[in-house]
Amino acid sequence: MRAIAFLGRCKYRFTGIHWERVSKLSNLEVGIVGLPNVGKSTLFNAITKAGAEAANFPFCTIEPNVGVVAVPDPRLGVLHELYQSKKTTPASVRFVDIAGLVKGASKGEGLGNKFLEHIRQVDAVAHVVRCFEDADIAHVEGGIDPLRDIDIIQTELCLADLEVIEKRIMRLAKIAKSGNKEAKVEDGILRRIKASLDAGCPARQVALTDDERAMIREMNLLTLKPTLYVANVAEDEVATAFDENPFVQKVREYAAKEGAQVVAIAAKVESEIAELDPEEAKAFLEDLGEEQSGLDRLIHAAFDLLGLQTFLTAGPDECRAWTIVKGTTAPKAAGKIHTDFERGFIRAEIVGYEDLIAAGSVAAAREKGQVRVEGKDYVMQDGDVVHFRFNV
Repeated sequence: MRAIAFLGRCKYRFTGIHWERVSKLSNLEVGIVGLPNVGKSTLFNAITKAGAEAANFPFCTIEPNVGVVAVPDPRLGVLHELYQSKKTTPASVRFVDIAGLVKGASKGEGLGNKFLEHIRQVDAVAHVVRCFEDADIAHVEGGIDPLRDIDIIQTELCLADLEVIEKRIMRLAKIAKSGNKEAKVEDGILRRIKASLDAGCPARQVALTDDERAMIREMNLLTLKPTLYVANVAEDEVATAFDENPFVQKVREYAAKEGAQVVAIAAKVESEIAELDPEEAKAFLEDLGEEQSGLDRLIHAAFDLLGLQTFLTAGPDECRAWTIVKGTTAPKAAGKIHTDFERGFIRAEIVGYEDLIAAGSVAAAREKGQVRVEGKDYVMQDGDVVHFRFNV
């Protein structure tokens, strides 16, 4: 009989050698992390309008706040008008507001162990970095230095991963003595990662094959998680900060070395925009010289960071964007709608969004030869408008 355990929102099974995750009990999640007082909770409030307490002192967020946010997609509005749908349902991303880390978190400082465990449970990380001066908002390290702040967080995550890896290597040594070849392979992978961590570099900078990643996936290494950087800037820099703010430039240079994205946001401004209705928000953004809010850019960046895309279904009852991982085949995508669709999958009738809108209807697109019939091996593309045929 195999042991089953639950950790946070995840379910694990013991195989006799290690614990492996059976299934995640939630959608994919992005954890918002950073030092205290850099604007994490203000940003989270703006994203989700959830009202998490945002106070000017460390650790005002202790239990992680979880919020589901819609992914902005103008295609849904166009399809809604085309079909006069009764309902429109966008794709979504889950954000988790994780309390501020401090130096020594890997050794338990500032409730560090608890916070690190919260990070371990998310799928990707949005690292908020303070890039504005404000004498009224204290910085836990005494002054503004984004690279120092990044290094503090990075160091704590590396140290936490080192501890996990060292324990695992010791266990693998015992398993390998019995002739277990898999244990020897895993040991080699972990020693490469350990060397990187010892040098202060995150595990995600180590070149790993898909098979190697799969072998160590259940360790949930903190520094292996995809990461983007959120530069929190002053209110009067919204339109210019990405190109002109010197702090943001330093973050961009740092992120470029590991191929990470940077999104510049004025969290305080975004929290104000979040309180406005759509028309007022549009006018507000125009006054700032912006076409798209910083939050919309962040949400799209997070969606991409998680390796997600959407396919669309449309009709009089509902227009909907369905979330799938890039590389998903048609039957698996059908299963997102209902398990019967996957089980009895026959074919997928697909038209590209742009072709559908240009034609004005599926019937017109079909006459132009733009509606394709795809089988079980078809890999779904972002923006596919689909009708699945199935038989159960």
